[in-house]
Amino acid sequence: MKKYIIAAIVSSLLVVMGFSTNRVVQPDVIYNVYLEGELIGFVDSKTSFEKYMDEKSEHLKDLYKIEQIHGPDSLEIVKYVTYNSEVNTYDEVFKNITKPLTVEGFQITIHKEEQEEPLKINVNNLEVFEDSIKNVISSFIGTDNYQLYYEEERIIFEADESRIENVYLEDEITYRSIKIPINEEIYTSASELSKFLLFGTTESQQKYIVEADDTIESVAFKHEISAEEFLVSNPEFTGVNNLLYESQEVIIGVTDPQISVVVEEFVVEEVLNNYRVEVRYDENELIGYSKVVQKGEQGIEKLTRNVKTVNGVVVFSDLLSREEIKPSISQIVVKGEKNIPSVASAYAWTWPTAPGWTITSNYAYRIHPITRRRELHPALDIAIGYGAHIYASNNGVVHEVGYQGGYGNYVIIKHNNNANNYTLYAHLSRYIVRKGQVVSAGTLLGYMGSTGMSTGPHLHFELWVGEPHKGGYRLNPWSILR
Repeated sequence: MKKYIIAAIVSSLLVVMGFSTNRVVQPDVIYNVYLEGELIGFVDSKTSFEKYMDEKSEHLKDLYKIEQIHGPDSLEIVKYVTYNSEVNTYDEVFKNITKPLTVEGFQITIHKEEQEEPLKINVNNLEVFEDSIKNVISSFIGTDNYQLYYEEERIIFEADESRIENVYLEDEITYRSIKIPINEEIYTSASELSKFLLFGTTESQQKYIVEADDTIESVAFKHEISAEEFLVSNPEFTGVNNLLYESQEVIIGVTDPQISVVVEEFVVEEVLNNYRVEVRYDENELIGYSKVVQKGEQGIEKLTRNVKTVNGVVVFSDLLSREEIKPSISQIVVKGEKNIPSVASAYAWTWPTAPGWTITSNYAYRIHPITRRRELHPALDIAIGYGAHIYASNNGVVHEVGYQGGYGNYVIIKHNNNANNYTLYAHLSRYIVRKGQVVSAGTLLGYMGSTGMSTGPHLHFELWVGEPHKGGYRLNPWSILR
């Protein structure tokens, strides 16, 4: 009797608590997703999730321009019965799966002498890298010159015609076939990789609106890049003397080349040969008298040179021959004052080398060809060839001679003029003047060399206001030589 009473009480309590003895709670079926034995999520349908993964794989194939995605071998989808039916979105689970996904491609390794760690680049196929190299080379030598160089076997050159003799990469480059995780940078476009190889980034470069009186050289200097870099970023311009117009939009590309493109050229060109200024003194004329008695005229010379550039920067220039087409005529100035050789004349600034020169680096911003750092090159680099004569650019006193690690053999002249100018001549093979010696414009100081931090024989010519490295500052040497 007691058993029936207890049963009735329990039945009553179940009704009061909302439970029915006739209702049974059924568990849900979900699917556990495992990767390498680790649970990474829950999905509601194995079939639907597999279809979702197939669609995503097709998207990745299109993105990386490949035929196959290599997924993890340890992926498992296991049926699971539970009363907790919470599941993840397919996208949440798929993100965990993509971490070990790989695609077949190539890893390019670039070994540079100045870098301890090599640069590694992933590409989906070798054609992307090869095409990007072509693009970078074309940026430095021009598309037409690139095509001409590779068609050279079918072209007969005249003996006195400029031409590219050789183009090559200075760096050691290797590649290997690998499976690349898709969460790493993979280049699938030659244009994107070209941008990275030129600028060290794929981000857009700065734009600039040309102002009145802007020139390519002034715009480049204003933005601390070289004129050559400007031309690389704006290939529609063929040379630094091309004209800009007001409101024109140009790109200010700050290059950081990841490879070293070496170009060796045989160059034939006609250049103007600056005339010298000869000052004569007439003690019969009053002090302050000055008269040009013979107007100077520039000459014309045909120069033949071998030139080597690395990423557009001249590192070597050797004069092979020089032919005078029209001789220069010296300008003669008569001054009515007693000759004081140690005082520079405003009229007597003359070119500091023998004829046949070329400017290998201007007073401009550049990437240093040895240190690879961006900096202002505060001088003119003037190249002819080893042993060429170096002359004093004006009257003065030899202030200092010696050897310094960066300059190599150098001479400094104090010109004792009102502007307190000094000129500095560096990288000489040797100098033949002594400290305290009075020199006049055109006095032989020494011979062109490549001592110090130099890539080839040239004169490094600086103009200072005030004593060099002791409170003075540099000026652009063109301010006195033009």
